Parts: sequence; structure tokens; C-alpha cells
Amino acid sequence: MTILLLLLAHLIADFWLQTDQMVQNKIKHLKKHLLHHLVTTGIALVIIWGYQYEFQHIIYYFILPFAFIILTHLVIDLLKIKLVDSIPKSPTDNIKRLGYFLSDQVLHIIMILIACILFFHMTAVEMTAELFDLLHGTSSLNPFHTVLFMIIIYILATSVSGHIVKFIIGSLPSEFANFEGELTLKNQIAAGKEKIHAGADNRFTEEYHYFTYSTPLRSHGKLIGYLERLLVIILTAVGAYPSIAFIIAAKSIARFKQLDDRNWAEYFLLGTLSSIFLGLVLGLVVQRVLM
Repeated sequence: MTILLLLLAHLIADFWLQTDQMVQNKIKHLKKHLLHHLVTTGIALVIIWGYQYEFQHIIYYFILPFAFIILTHLVIDLLKIKLVDSIPKSPTDNIKRLGYFLSDQVLHIIMILIACILFFHMTAVEMTAELFDLLHGTSSLNPFHTVLFMIIIYILATSVSGHIVKFIIGSLPSEFANFEGELTLKNQIAAGKEKIHAGADNRFTEEYHYFTYSTPLRSHGKLIGYLERLLVIILTAVGAYPSIAFIIAAKSIARFKQLDDRNWAEYFLLGTLSSIFLGLVLGLVVQRVLM
């Protein structure tokens, strides 16, 4: 329970409570970001302190782990901000940012594990053995732990995976953002003629119109990604792997005309395959732990 609660507190503060403005200017909103972690980590530690230690030894079981987690989080965040700001603009910019993002999250998780070892009488061997047992089905989670685990999976499948996919595909160039292929009936008779004369060329051609993304469209795309990964997790967990192909087919049909544009097609495939891959990985974890 200790690890699950602290991990959930971290994910809620880092993803659910952090707005896009806070992400874009983390130095400006650093105090607000730390406040989120103070609240979520504090609540998690109070639950652990009360449930496991009956509110005894406040310094060792609450104050020290609280200070350790918050201070290490601050140091890691400041280091990440400095490194990200030092990245020169280049075609590989997003890959570097993805690397820093993943490294940042791994370091936070390591600090949580170290806090559990230092203050909650856990050992690396015990934690490894418990994880091994869960993944091999020799032990199971109780109902409360199962709820915590599923909430963590939900956050990983939505907000965390959304950030990863965003880093992988990068920003869609404005010249074909929200590419909408439209079939328009365009009369190719010379402009200025009011009537169609006999023998005139009345052929029709296909035109493509490009528009910039609006906020609602971005939101729709994000929700589609969330639902896609959640469906993939469910289908993977129950072993219905062939059904995943229908999700890809449905997205392809919805964007069928847009796939005529090679740039858009590559962007679409990269985002879809990245999203499906993350859903499959999380689905396999759920399958091994809960099924």
C-alpha cells in the first residue's frame, strides 16, 4: 500500500493537478507545483502513518519521509528545467525532451522507493520479490490495493501516455495542421464567363483545404487517444487481441481521405502506433497482475 499510495500521490500532482500553463513555464509556477505535491504527498503519508503506525513516531514516519520526498522532487525538477532549457532547437528536440521527461519520472519513482526503504522498513529484496510474485500470478492484490493500482494504470494510460505520444510525434506543422481533404466540384471554365458555352471543359478536380487546429479539435484528439489506449488495455487484459485491429481500422476510416497526404499519413501512423504500443504494454501489466 505504501508504494502504491506514494506513487499515486506523485502522479496526481504531476499530471492531474498540473495545467498546460504550468508545464510551459514551470519556473513561474514552481511554487504552485510544489504546493500540489505538498498536499498529495502529505495526504498519502497521513494515511500510511495512521493505518500502519497508528499515528505514532510522527518524526520518523511522517516528517522525515515528507521532507525527503519533497526536497528530492524539487532538486530533480530544477535539474530537469535547467537541462530542458539548454536544449538547442533541432529536429531531434522532441526526442531529447522525451528522454528528459522519462528520466525525470524514473528518478522520482526511485526516490519514492528509497523513501520506503529508509523510513518504512522495506528492503529492495522484498519489493523485488513482491513485484515478481505479482507479475507471475503467485500473489494477488486485495480490493483496496486493486483500486489504487487501477487508478495508477488509468493515469498512465491517459495523461502520462498522452505526454509520451506528444513528445514522439512532435508538433504538427501548421501548413497541414488539421488537414481536411474535401472533394469539391470546381468548374474549370475560365473566370468571368457567366454562361457555360458548348464545348467548354467541364471537368471536375479534387481540392484539398488546410486549416489550423482549433482548441476543441485538439481536445477531441486528446480524448480519442485516451479512449483508444483504455480500450486497448481492456482488450489486451482479456486476451481479445484481434479486436485491437478494429480500433486501428476505425481511426483509419475516419481519416481515410487525409491519408492521401504523405506527411499527414506518417504523422497519423506514428501517433497511432505509439498510442497502441503504450496501451498494449499497460494491458499486459494489468493482465499479469489482475487476471
